[in-house]
Amino acid sequence: MMSSASATTTTARPAATTRTVATTASAPSPWRQRLYFALLWLIAIVFFLPVAWIFLAAFKSAGQLVRWPPRWLFSPTFDNIQRVFDQPNFWTYLRMSFILSIGAVLIALVVAFLAAYSFSRFKPTGTNFLMFLLLSVRMVPASAVVVPIFLMYNAFHWTKTFHGMILFYAMFSIPFSLWILKGFLDGVSLRYDETALVNGGSRLHIIFRVVLPQVKPGLVAAFIFNIIFVWNEFLFNYILGGKGSTMVPVMLATNVTQGGSTDWSFIASLSLIYMLPPIIAIFLFQKYLLIGMTFGTVRGEV
Repeated sequence: MMSSASATTTTARPAATTRTVATTASAPSPWRQRLYFALLWLIAIVFFLPVAWIFLAAFKSAGQLVRWPPRWLFSPTFDNIQRVFDQPNFWTYLRMSFILSIGAVLIALVVAFLAAYSFSRFKPTGTNFLMFLLLSVRMVPASAVVVPIFLMYNAFHWTKTFHGMILFYAMFSIPFSLWILKGFLDGVSLRYDETALVNGGSRLHIIFRVVLPQVKPGLVAAFIFNIIFVWNEFLFNYILGGKGSTMVPVMLATNVTQGGSTDWSFIASLSLIYMLPPIIAIFLFQKYLLIGMTFGTVRGEV
């Protein structure tokens, strides 16, 4: 009995030792972790430097802004910000940026959610091809389609109209929203739909009262991703937009000169003001953006 117990103990010790060695070998060394995080910080700082330059330049005078070498410590001035606020059309353009961005993306989310539910639940023939075809709309460079779209809008008399711009931005926001939401809907179990149908629920009840609450993170992620696109869009707004549908990027491009030279103070201050809303939105909803970048595939079935 003692020999058997001793043999068992002797056999167990190498196994435990092997597990300990394997755990130690698999754990990264502390200096590698520090090097990895230092590299991440370096990359983040490099990408943030242009944004930091814009933020600082917005509070510099014209003389301080073009001075070389640049000064990091200076007396800030708010004259540039006030000059932007005093522009005659600034508040009109800013209000139109909010209206077009939020309105177009909300329309796109409604259409994309219903289409994603159809693709996810009913799986029509050629679903994968249709999904690729829809997403390919976003793969085409804007400069390649601006002339055909202008001719089409001109034929429909939609140029320089509010409804023309909001429909255009909704059209371009639908494909990406559809891809994100379909990924989330594929992760929602069919048992929800079946249970609701057995209990007498209508299809609309299932869509909006049962399934919709399950994909709220996907809706938020699609909203943020697409609103950034509409918020920063310039080319089509410049060509198709009019007096009642012009956004801030057009104002930024058409008011960059002052007295025959580039007005860097105006560019920096207007850019700072215009960047703040998306920065705040991304900060508040960053966890949903991380989920959205995985297209819902990490959720599994719920």
